[in-house]
Amino acid sequence: MRTIALHGNDVSLVLEVPDERLPEVLHWGTPLPALRAEDLDTIVRTGTYQVGPNCPDDPPHHAIIPEHRDAWTGRPGLTGSRDGLDWTPAWQLASCTLDGAPLEAGTSTGPGTVVCRYASPTSGLELGITIEMMSTGLVRVRADVTNVGQDPYEVRELTVSLPVPREASELLDFAGRWGVERAAQRSNFPVGQHRRESRRGRTGADAAYVLHAGTPGFGFRDGEIWSVHTAWSGNHLHIAEHNSSGHQLLAGGELLLPGEGRLDEGERYETPWVYFNHGRGLDQLARRHHQFLRAQPHAPGVERPVTLNVWEAVYFDHDAARLIDLAQRAAALGVERYVLDDGWFGARRDDHAGLGDWVVSPDVWPDGLHPLVDAVKGLGMEFGLWFEPEMVNLDSDLARAHPEWIMQPAGRLPRESRYQHVLNLSIPEAWTHVFEQMDAILTEYRIDYVKWDHNRDLIDAGTAPTGRAAVHSQTQAYYRLLDALRERHPGVEFESCSSGGARIDLEVMLRAERVWVSDVIDPHERQRMLTWTSQLLPPEFQGSHIASGRSHSTARWHDIDFRAATAVFGHLGIEWDLAQATDEELAQLAWWIDWYKDNRDVLLGGEPVRVDMRNPNTYFKGVVAQRKAIFSLSMLEANPDVSLGLLRFPGLDPDARYEVTVINRQLVPDIHLVPWLADGDPVVLPGSVLGTVGLRAPQMQPDTAVLFELTRH
Repeated sequence: MRTIALHGNDVSLVLEVPDERLPEVLHWGTPLPALRAEDLDTIVRTGTYQVGPNCPDDPPHHAIIPEHRDAWTGRPGLTGSRDGLDWTPAWQLASCTLDGAPLEAGTSTGPGTVVCRYASPTSGLELGITIEMMSTGLVRVRADVTNVGQDPYEVRELTVSLPVPREASELLDFAGRWGVERAAQRSNFPVGQHRRESRRGRTGADAAYVLHAGTPGFGFRDGEIWSVHTAWSGNHLHIAEHNSSGHQLLAGGELLLPGEGRLDEGERYETPWVYFNHGRGLDQLARRHHQFLRAQPHAPGVERPVTLNVWEAVYFDHDAARLIDLAQRAAALGVERYVLDDGWFGARRDDHAGLGDWVVSPDVWPDGLHPLVDAVKGLGMEFGLWFEPEMVNLDSDLARAHPEWIMQPAGRLPRESRYQHVLNLSIPEAWTHVFEQMDAILTEYRIDYVKWDHNRDLIDAGTAPTGRAAVHSQTQAYYRLLDALRERHPGVEFESCSSGGARIDLEVMLRAERVWVSDVIDPHERQRMLTWTSQLLPPEFQGSHIASGRSHSTARWHDIDFRAATAVFGHLGIEWDLAQATDEELAQLAWWIDWYKDNRDVLLGGEPVRVDMRNPNTYFKGVVAQRKAIFSLSMLEANPDVSLGLLRFPGLDPDARYEVTVINRQLVPDIHLVPWLADGDPVVLPGSVLGTVGLRAPQMQPDTAVLFELTRH
């Protein structure tokens, strides 16, 4: 038996690696400093389960991949068989390494990667488990199984799990739909399974996103919390399970469709990475995710270009003169990136035709895109272009030439969605066709940015003519396509858009610098979306736009100050026909753009913080950096109380002094202003006072926001 303790950023994980069982985690969570080898042995001894009445005579064990043979009576981590045989392998440890060297018993170290290999000769299988403790405190785990027998073996499900203590009795994850992404939901941790399946062939607007288990009432700043996130952009699972033995776990993995886990002799299946997180308060867990993404080689810096996307300005009505005029208006406001959305290619005059034909339409653009690109570049802006590479309209040259490239079950097409079908990129010729067309466009034109869309679920997603399920292979092909284009065009930034925010997970974020949080830009909805999308992504990855006063999606009307004060807490952009804006609106928009540029190093480079508010329609959040902190208080509906009370500003340096400046553009009579705002005298206080005593909140009108700038003295 080998026992090891891994440590990273205030998180410890104690792992037991027996010779005849799979590895078992004995502790994951609060740091355990200065452990000795004898301490690890004692943890094993004192943590062993007792034998219960009417239970097997040996104590149960709960491995990272739980097994029935260890008296785990929940769902096994590995479910599969060889035509009904070999469904309960007897594993023997073949090797176990720590950072590539043989693992020695009684090891206590910092971050590191443990890889254990197992064999089951009687079942004709081999198994690998990788556990990585990162310096951020994140733990990520994956497993692989190889068929070394002659007959096919079918993997139906392979998940990995970590234990959570009984104190974690409350769950938090997310639901939603198009335009209502990441709606938080809470529940008790039940006996049995809380099992969230995504069968959409993409992450999904209703995905669990991050599944948390915590002490009762945990919030942004308080409570001990454990979480799991499955980093996979196809069908996937998030699981919380409580067993009658008293064991609780969080688990994740891919959801395999029938046949997707079939392994012929020598073939191997590997799970996605599953990320496990621990901390006190949701903000600390979010911070670990942010640190991980900000450390990636492709991570964007704080100088994110203010963007104009033309979709809600022109839709499919592409006219060079109008689009160049829009570029000129944007440049005059200080916009730094211009994005041409859907409608520039093939027969794409509406959403019924053209998808799959990634060639510039000669009807709309007789001189190609060069006139527009040259105009945009001449104005000093970057140029971006929209693609939807995984989709095809039946009314397209591609579908007419290769109907067999459409994902479909045997003998029929799936139901259309948004008048389109899915192009089967797991077919090598289809993959090559899309790669070559996109590569040609990115080579010919000076393109800095690609908005990569994916606008429908994968329903009846099979490969013609047999109809074998192909979501797994399609997801892998998407990653290969994006990887190949990034390698060929290293200067191009890529955004993950999928009917808005339906493809956001840590695997796609290893390839994308930006996401489109939602197709709904209504700030009333975006206040919630930006708050909860931040549980996984830092603000510089979140596309956040100012749209027209009347929302195109919800028909609500909001003044520009609320729209802008909401949007600045992300990668700022505009989605608005500027030719329809009044001079007053343009002046206000220019003010906000200038303010954003002055403060984007804070907004996009600082540490996000969120505050639990008693009123669920009130959001109080901020970003804290070295030189300044910026907070936002927003109210979505009228408050039943006269005052929201005192606002405490978390995350500040308690020993530093801060001068408070307020951006309050609400139409509130002076008599209703709190005295410290009405008297106009500067407020300078230590961070300790602002964080513990706070400031009286201003009177708030529905659908308004007030910003607080706290500048360090």
